[in-house]
Amino acid sequence: MGTLDWVVVAGYFFVMVAIGWWSRGRIANVVDFFTAGGKMPWWLSGISHHMSGYSAVMFVAFASEAYRLGLTVYVWWALTIGIGIGIGAFLFAARWNRLRSKHGVASPLEYLARRYNVPAQQLMAWSGSLLKVVDIAAKWSAVAILLRGFAGVPIAWGILIVGVVTMIYSVLGGLWADALTDFGQFIIQGAAGIVMFVAVAAHFGGIQFMWEIWDKLPAANSEPLREPYTATFFMALFVIKTLEYNGGMWNLAQRYMAAPSGREAKRSAILSSVLWLVWPLVLFFPMWAAPLIVPDLAARAGDAYIELGKVMLPAGMIGLVLAGFFSHTMAMVSSDANVITAVITRDILPRIWKGAKRMTGAAQLKLARATTFSFIGLSMLMAVSLDTTDGVLKVVVDLVAATMGPIAVPLMLGMLPWFRRMGPSSAISSTLGGLGVWAVLYISQQMGTTVAKEALVAYPLLTSVVLFLVVGLVKPERTTDRDELIDSLNSDEADKPTGPETVAAKA
Repeated sequence: MGTLDWVVVAGYFFVMVAIGWWSRGRIANVVDFFTAGGKMPWWLSGISHHMSGYSAVMFVAFASEAYRLGLTVYVWWALTIGIGIGIGAFLFAARWNRLRSKHGVASPLEYLARRYNVPAQQLMAWSGSLLKVVDIAAKWSAVAILLRGFAGVPIAWGILIVGVVTMIYSVLGGLWADALTDFGQFIIQGAAGIVMFVAVAAHFGGIQFMWEIWDKLPAANSEPLREPYTATFFMALFVIKTLEYNGGMWNLAQRYMAAPSGREAKRSAILSSVLWLVWPLVLFFPMWAAPLIVPDLAARAGDAYIELGKVMLPAGMIGLVLAGFFSHTMAMVSSDANVITAVITRDILPRIWKGAKRMTGAAQLKLARATTFSFIGLSMLMAVSLDTTDGVLKVVVDLVAATMGPIAVPLMLGMLPWFRRMGPSSAISSTLGGLGVWAVLYISQQMGTTVAKEALVAYPLLTSVVLFLVVGLVKPERTTDRDELIDSLNSDEADKPTGPETVAAKA
């Protein structure tokens, strides 16, 4: 990297911190900190939803798979997410928003105490929070790998630099800062992605490279699904991503909650769905063509995007592309930090510390900022301490994707009227059973037993779904209060408004 590249990166970091400082003035209480007070425009909510859904992992792990295996990574990853969000636009987006507007919910898990019971809520809160720390540690490692590859910065320093900048604007500005930096990052990453795409197209003499490269690559690279990504893996991941990206990944539920109404939340989901179907193609085509430009990288395919950038991009543009990498990880980490803070301060602490319920509004806001700081710091420490640099995709798929289903199934299906019979027994059995199956498979894998990737992802999800349905049918736990909660999420029509503590008070 040259001087101009460093200027671009430094300028990017300065703008992110400035946005955090400006957003600080829009935060008056914890509801503003966690849901932007329900005042976020639908288009900003949609862009933020899209940007918060992926990170620099794409340019390390997924780029590696695109280089080695070709088209399949778009089919089993981006396509499943894009279609899943499109489905969720009609099932989940508006319901998340109505939890905030009608029941004062500020955390995605806050409604679970009333929908099921406190033990079910706490089980999902604790297991999901621990999972997120590991997930974010892997993403810090991914962006640090890119910084090392482009600039020779040691992994630990890369994590520290990006983490501190993210920490500053997240602590200051809450969800407003997250969304506004998401938008800025969307512009920067868009420019960076287009620059790389145009550079590769110019290398091959024009846009026709998009269909001509496949004749020059191995035939298997154009197959929609290839080993180890089978049809079973695809179907399991499709269900997981539909749940995950419509609120099972808690920070994405916040984007819907922050919109002014359920109708606007639906529009934001549709925008995010379209972006997921189109934009990854712009990012992946250079990687699909990369074996023809920088061959013989199969043994270290995780560096493929880095090596391609060094060959194709002029001075200044590498800094822009690197800023684009940062944008993905910082967008996801800041939004994850915000929602984990919401879960801790709204759902966990009040149950284990009575003083949390007696806090003033100002004290709650200070607690939220302190928790955000602590979460980001802990994830950075874990990223530095653990060796995740050689297994980013393994962490993301084998751990995060495989365990997301058991946590998301009762959280998401509990909002839908077709699952009224399912109560706390269904929810707890579903989560514990799914996580238990995953633990057995994962431990067996670590001990040397061959466990197929589709089994590690599909079996915990299948177990969770079956237990949720069967236990609910055998032991229905439908109540009038739960029915009222579910029915209130069906439309934006004004019901009698409830205060921010109503859902918890009824639990």
